[in-house]
Amino acid sequence: MGSNTVFLSGMKKISLAVMLAGLSANVQAIELLSGFGGDAGFGELAMLQNDDGSSNALNLPFNINFFGQAFSSFFVNNNGNISFLSPLSTFTPRAFPVASQPIIAPYWADVDTRTSSPAPLGGNNVYVASPSADTVVVTWNNVGYFPAQNDKQNNFQLVLQKAPGTTDGSFSAEFRYDRLQWTTGSASGGINGLGGVPAQAGYDAGDNINYETLPGSLSNEVLNLVNLSNVSTATPGLWRFLFNNGALPGQTAENAFLPVVVDGAYQFEFNVQLNQRVFIDPLVAVGYDYEVTGNQFTSVLLPLLTADTDGYAIYALGNVTPGGLLGTVMGGTVFDFAAPLSGFTVVGIDTAAMLSPGNTTAFVTGLTFLNAGVVTMSQTPITSFVAQVPEPSSYAMLLCGLAGLIAARRQMRA
Repeated sequence: MGSNTVFLSGMKKISLAVMLAGLSANVQAIELLSGFGGDAGFGELAMLQNDDGSSNALNLPFNINFFGQAFSSFFVNNNGNISFLSPLSTFTPRAFPVASQPIIAPYWADVDTRTSSPAPLGGNNVYVASPSADTVVVTWNNVGYFPAQNDKQNNFQLVLQKAPGTTDGSFSAEFRYDRLQWTTGSASGGINGLGGVPAQAGYDAGDNINYETLPGSLSNEVLNLVNLSNVSTATPGLWRFLFNNGALPGQTAENAFLPVVVDGAYQFEFNVQLNQRVFIDPLVAVGYDYEVTGNQFTSVLLPLLTADTDGYAIYALGNVTPGGLLGTVMGGTVFDFAAPLSGFTVVGIDTAAMLSPGNTTAFVTGLTFLNAGVVTMSQTPITSFVAQVPEPSSYAMLLCGLAGLIAARRQMRA
């Protein structure tokens, strides 16, 4: 694929009902990895208790390729992130992209581990461990906020892991959130750990182009990261990002971005360039509603499946009638919209294809957009579908173009 191609992957679940059940259930947040020795089981202290401090340069047990930059060492920064070029003492998070400093930030905020009294949950330290030659774990264990407050505690972790069997610097970064109770230090405008300029989570290549910001960053909603996941609704608090051979997550189908599931819909936010085709890989379903905010779709490219013989029908969003039909298209062929639009519906995914819910390359969809910049879009799965047909007299005029399409898919929309 060329450099203009970005893939995004939807979370795979067997059914929408299962997905919604997972969201509504009171699922325990993900546990932090431990058993690495040291006084808390998280390994050695990365630094003494401090405010805005950093570790010395620490050697990685494996080299990483981060957006084309090779690194063999890193700095652990007290304020919820690691950096690669130099220590980072900035306590008020800045919106990505941040120039000249590649960082990975599970929770960039004003962490203060100084305290004159024991932390109520213990800890209030930052630890680092390398349990194997392929893994590095950094833990911010029940840390407090500036100035030396520990009435609220955040407990989170960053795991870097070499991609198995690779020598090209490919690796994964995993964020694990066990507890998030505060967002902001008082020097960032916070009061009792909240308000002001809240924490930011994600990663930044430091090139002003490649970055990802997690949902809720720089707002009080960042606390909700402990309840969400881009891996599975059954693993709240777990976020995983892959960096294959220096490539931006999303540049290959095997390394697809994963959205957040909100009220049964996939929520995406990503940065696009003009003429860039963005690929998203959704949940197994018979169709999807696509809707974008602040931009418009200009074309769609749907996959060619071996079980697909009829192609796909594309409707105006909310108008699945013959009058709302925008056209039909076979898989593997670009469908250009006659005019840019903010939403559309695709139906006709053949259930005979037996797409695996765990296969992240099962149904890759390509989209182009009218404008460059950050795109916020949703993708809502349709698990069953029926097209509204016209009265018989009108149907006769449309029969030639629509009979085969509609008759094959008379099912109830969920």
